Amino acid sequence: MGERKQGAVNQHSRSAEGGPTTPPPGLPEPAQEERARSARLTARLRALMAEAGGALPFHRYMAEALYAPGLGYYAAGPVLGEGGDFVTAPELSPLFGRCLARTVAVALEQAGGGVVLEAGAGSGALAVTLLGELQALGALPEAYLILELSPALRARQEARLALEHPTLATRVRWLQAPPERLHGVVVANELLDALPCHRFLLDEEGAWELGVTWEGGRFAWARLPLEDTHLAQRVRALAAGLPRPYASEVGLVAETWVRTLGQALERGLMLLIDYGFPRHEYYHPQRAEGTLMCHYRHRAHPDPLVLVGLQDLTAHVDFTALAEAGVEAGLEVAGFTPQGAFLADAGLGELLTGAPEPERLRLAQAAKRLTLPHEMGELFKVLALRRGPGGPLPGFRLLDHRPRL
Repeated sequence: MGERKQGAVNQHSRSAEGGPTTPPPGLPEPAQEERARSARLTARLRALMAEAGGALPFHRYMAEALYAPGLGYYAAGPVLGEGGDFVTAPELSPLFGRCLARTVAVALEQAGGGVVLEAGAGSGALAVTLLGELQALGALPEAYLILELSPALRARQEARLALEHPTLATRVRWLQAPPERLHGVVVANELLDALPCHRFLLDEEGAWELGVTWEGGRFAWARLPLEDTHLAQRVRALAAGLPRPYASEVGLVAETWVRTLGQALERGLMLLIDYGFPRHEYYHPQRAEGTLMCHYRHRAHPDPLVLVGLQDLTAHVDFTALAEAGVEAGLEVAGFTPQGAFLADAGLGELLTGAPEPERLRLAQAAKRLTLPHEMGELFKVLALRRGPGGPLPGFRLLDHRPRL
C-alpha cells in the first residue's frame, strides 16, 4: 500500500483519551451491554486493520461502524426519534411527509404510474405518512418498496405499518438490494449522509487519504497514500484553492448509489433530501475540518473514533456531485431547492390552515423547525433527478437553486 504515516495528523491525529468505548466529556456513559457490543466491534475492526497492514481507509471503518452485521450502529437497530440519538423530519411532524406526498403524487402521474421506492426507511415514519397521504390524494402507487439492509429496522417498519395502516401494509415490499429496473419515484430522506465517505487531508507534505489505525489502546487517524484513482482525481481538483492543513470528505459511495438507482430508473423521479451544500460551498477554505459529525443521544460531537458502533456517523452531502452522478446515469436535474422553500411550495400553508384549531399550534411549532433557516429550512436541500418528460413539480416552483449547483 506504500508508505503509511500514523499519528501527527494535525488535530486529526488521535481520538480522546480512554479508548473506543469512552464518550467525550459531557456525553452520557453507555450501558454495560452497549460497551460489550462496542468491544466486539472494536475487535473486529482491529482484525481487519491487521489484515490490511495496520490501517483501514476511513470509508471502510465507517462502513463497519454503521453496518457490520449485528454490531454496527444501524445493523444493531438504533433507537430513532425523540428518545434516540437524533430526530429526522418525518419523525418531527407528519407535515413533512404530507407535503412530500404532493410532489410524489404529481411525479407518479407524470411518469404514468409506477411504484414508490423509499431507501433507508428508518423508523417507518415517512412510509406511514406517505402511504396515508397518497391514499387521501387518490394517488396510491402500484407498490411501496422499502430498500432496507438492517433486519432490526425492517422489523420495526413492518410492525409500525401493520399497526397504523393494516389495509395498506399489503402494498409494501422490502428489498435488500436496488432493483435492476424501476418505474416510479425514488425517495431517499437523510440516507446519503450516512453512507460511508472517503476522507482526505491536505498538509505541507502533500495530499493523503485519511485512514484509521489502532495506537496506544485506542483508534487513531493515519495518513495513507492516495491510491483510489477517483478519490485522487477529486482531491487534486480541489486542492489548488484550499489552505493547509485541510481535511474533508468525498462521498464516492453516495455518488455510486445515485448512479446505480439512476440507471435502474426507466421512467420517473428521484427525490434526494439531506443536509449539505453545492460543491463551491462544501469545500470552502474556512471549512478546514470538513463536515463529519457524530450523533449520540441527541448530542453532536466531531469524534468518530470513540463509541464505535454506538453513535451515528454522518457527513454533509455534496449536491453538485450527486447531480453530476445523476446526469452520468442519463437523468436530468429537475429541481434543487432548500427544504423550507420546498415545503412552502408543496402545500405546507394549506395543511396548517386546514388543521383543527387545537392541533394548529403544535403543527405550527413543528413547521418552524422544518422551515426556518436556522433550523432545518436552509441546511437541508431537496434534489430532484428525472428520466422522461414532465412538467413543474410541487416544491420546486417557488425557489430554483439549480444554477448554484
